[in-house]
Amino acid sequence: MELSGNLLTPRRKTRQIHVGDVAVGGDARVSVQSMTTTKTADVDGTLAQIYALAAAGADIVRCTCNEEAAAEGLAQIVPRSPVPIVADIHFHHKMALAALDAGVQGLRLNPGNLRKEAEIKTVASEAKDRGVPIRIGVNAGSLDKELFERHGGATPEALVESAQRELAYFAEVGFDDVKISVKASSVALMIAAYRLASETFDHPLHLGVTEAGPPPAGLLKGSAGIGTLLAEGIGDTIRYSLTADPVEEAKAGRQLLESLGLRERKGLDLIACPSCGRAQVDVIAVAKAAQEALEDRNLPIQVAVMGCVVNGPGEARGADIGIAAGKHKGHLFIRGEIVRVVPEDEMVEALVAEAEKLVAEGVEARLAAADKTAAAEAEADRMALLDEGGDDPNAAIVRIEKIRRRTGETEKPRK
Repeated sequence: MELSGNLLTPRRKTRQIHVGDVAVGGDARVSVQSMTTTKTADVDGTLAQIYALAAAGADIVRCTCNEEAAAEGLAQIVPRSPVPIVADIHFHHKMALAALDAGVQGLRLNPGNLRKEAEIKTVASEAKDRGVPIRIGVNAGSLDKELFERHGGATPEALVESAQRELAYFAEVGFDDVKISVKASSVALMIAAYRLASETFDHPLHLGVTEAGPPPAGLLKGSAGIGTLLAEGIGDTIRYSLTADPVEEAKAGRQLLESLGLRERKGLDLIACPSCGRAQVDVIAVAKAAQEALEDRNLPIQVAVMGCVVNGPGEARGADIGIAAGKHKGHLFIRGEIVRVVPEDEMVEALVAEAEKLVAEGVEARLAAADKTAAAEAEADRMALLDEGGDDPNAAIVRIEKIRRRTGETEKPRK
């Protein structure tokens, strides 16, 4: 079940292909991809990384096939992989043919590096015979020299034309089982190129900001580019290109899709207020401790850590569960309803325990099991904090509450 995807621009309808048993394009959900960093000839090491990627949310994994030993490794990896394997081909068309012999479920060809028409057609013909799709992986950094010079650089038009040229070669041998990427390390160029590609092709698009670099900058670049396009309804499969453990790529891809409502929540989503002068605890430390305690449990819920009891439960009522800090206490709430008040030094422990029960028993059961005195105790703490006044100069809600209590006004102030 997809969540709030209908709040975004509707997905652009593309033709559908299949990478192994994973549908890409059409009405299929957006899939997550990553790439191994091991030597493909190291079968056990590569498989270990593939399993880690699959556990982190990758639906498809790409492995390099740059030499005969890598192709032989793929022959052993493919039948043991939990997800479809795509062979990454850069310079040698014979490696593409060898990867097909190894049984891969997809190929990625870089038209900027593999340029001989006859070789490209040979690979496409072999892929057609085997029912294996190909990604035309255009990259601004390796654009064909003629296209670069004619367009005056790696422009969106040049990137799209590179893909069109490859498609024309494929068409001559009757092959159209294709997805396309037009990646760039510049976020602005990448967005413009994919917008043009979406107007030009009906093939599924593979989104990515190439060479984005290490986190956090790489995550920001990838999210800016991929997230912008997905919000516009463009994109069928995605990959973060990070200078980091590829597991971080898979996690980021999965989390981005979940945050946009394009995939059902599979793991933890922890939200927390940025803290302010009203906070009675170190919100950053509590949020970090909660993240560490909950992350490995992989609970498919949204958890909130809020710095004060005045607005916390209300502001985070959309969360499945959360805790708001008062003076030496934590107000534990489910969907905005206070269910327990716990000592400050037990906040994280209580949050984790209740989260596990919530997943096991459901919302209604945990609300029914709430401490009947908790709501009144929480309200007393809240009113005590209001009496003290907020130290935050922007605490308008606190001030309005005090004004209403002083004047006896129960309705909203007139504008």
